[in-house]
Amino acid sequence: MIAAFGGWNDACQAATNVIRHLLDVYESREIGHICCDSYYDYQSSRPMMCTVQGRRRIVWPETTFYEITVNDDTALYVEMGPEPNFHWSDFCQRSLRFADECEVTDVITIGSMFADCAHTRALPVSHSEGDDDDAGEDAYCGPIGIPTVLNYAAAEDGFEARSLWVSIPQYLGGDDCAAGTLRLLEELGTVMETELEEGDLASQAERWRAKADMLVRCNDDLSDYVHHLERLMDDDPAEHDVSTPHSRRLVEETEEFLRSFDHPAAE
Repeated sequence: MIAAFGGWNDACQAATNVIRHLLDVYESREIGHICCDSYYDYQSSRPMMCTVQGRRRIVWPETTFYEITVNDDTALYVEMGPEPNFHWSDFCQRSLRFADECEVTDVITIGSMFADCAHTRALPVSHSEGDDDDAGEDAYCGPIGIPTVLNYAAAEDGFEARSLWVSIPQYLGGDDCAAGTLRLLEELGTVMETELEEGDLASQAERWRAKADMLVRCNDDLSDYVHHLERLMDDDPAEHDVSTPHSRRLVEETEEFLRSFDHPAAE
């Protein structure tokens, strides 16, 4: 089962757009819901007024499960919805009961986060498995979202649990990031040992990069900042987990670099 949630865990909608992409390119069917009333604050996850088949209706926030047929040998169950506001433990147990009923053995949560990385390089993807008890001093410590809670709950309940997170350049704002969606899709395919259809994601990612290139060319300070990130990322060509000492150093050096614009050295 693959799970993605909108909101804090979903920078530029890169994670939930993986689910939408899979639903678009493969045969799928809706197979279940977690209804909304116990889990959402409607002032932060508001219901939407929509027109469906000519009739006005209110669509409430909810989590939906789908079955997706990838090929004759591979079926996926996916879970998507807004991050719940309340009762996370109960929400995760309901999600895992659904996975158990579908005879799922592996649970993969996916997310996206804003980070100090350059759009001109492969966007970093971090992996974690289960509860990461062996992560040691390099383990991430800080705020978490529902994907991490679900990942830990799945590991504790005996599922093979893994989490994938893609980093999105924070200087590009909140528009959809096809490059981030593509990177997550590629990593999912690698983890599943299954080639997943990319559709037009590659061409969308190229358009995203071209737009970012234009933005950088129009701003000298931003151009310097991106070149700075490139140099830091090129120090270690391996992909960077956001919790590693290298990436923490990247953030610290980038903050110092940006402060230099506010406090230029005296001539």
